[in-house]
Amino acid sequence: MTLVWDLPTRLFHGALAVLVVASYVTAEIDRIDLHMRCGYAVLTLLLFRLGWGVIGSDSARFAQFVTGPGRVVAYLRRWLRPEADQYPGHNPAGGWAVVAMLGLLTFQAVTGLGANDDVVHQGPLARPLGKRLSDLFSAMHDFNVNLLIGIVALHVTAVLAYRLVRGQDLIRPMLTGRKTLQAGMITPKQVGVLPALGLFLAAALTVWMITRL
Repeated sequence: MTLVWDLPTRLFHGALAVLVVASYVTAEIDRIDLHMRCGYAVLTLLLFRLGWGVIGSDSARFAQFVTGPGRVVAYLRRWLRPEADQYPGHNPAGGWAVVAMLGLLTFQAVTGLGANDDVVHQGPLARPLGKRLSDLFSAMHDFNVNLLIGIVALHVTAVLAYRLVRGQDLIRPMLTGRKTLQAGMITPKQVGVLPALGLFLAAALTVWMITRL
């Protein structure tokens, strides 16, 4: 078993899943104060992940798993074939799924910064934006929830499909960080925890400064 997913990436994945659920629940029960706190935490994680996608371990870097459309199409065409896992990290389709997920979550977090509930609560950017733009941010924030629910459902379906159709367990490697690599695969280079900690603190400081606007 080879270490593929580093600890910072695994912690990010787990924490993001918990916070996304918490954000949805707190909005549904009308605890906007807690919803905003969850949103700030999500934004902190997203800023960290965007940076980690540049300086992090090989399996976390966007340059390693974001491919051209041709490779994605070719991969999907042979998806049903009973072949061994050919990728130590994300496959071409999974790489773009990560980009889509991060993009929608970032859009959700950013629009939340400028949103308002027309009652008491408003994001830190709502006042600088003005009422008209803030209302637009609020509408986009509400609409994007539907897209997020859709992509989360697609993500869960894909994980189940890989397990049931291809016999590939995607959950255990993300929990343990380790998986069995096929002969000839290049072991992803790992980056230590200290750079990740520094990057996370920088992300947290950035979000804190935004909340003080």
